[in-house]
Amino acid sequence: MFRRREPVPFAFLAEADRFRSNVAPPPSERSSAGQIAGRWLLGVTIVAALVGSLVIGMPALSLDHSVQSQQSQASQGR
Repeated sequence: MFRRREPVPFAFLAEADRFRSNVAPPPSERSSAGQIAGRWLLGVTIVAALVGSLVIGMPALSLDHSVQSQQSQASQGR
């Protein structure tokens, strides 16, 4: 008599390799022009937001050399 090597809860994994379905999935629907335009607009908006935040944030990330030179002049006058 045939004896299974796997425990009973995982027996379906061995049978899954042999199973072939004759049911085809339904064809995917084509996107309408409005959906394509909406996705494109969403992508452009996200890219514009990232670029805008980078442009606005760059002055805060840069070093201000004028403040350092004023401090050094003040310390030299003492």
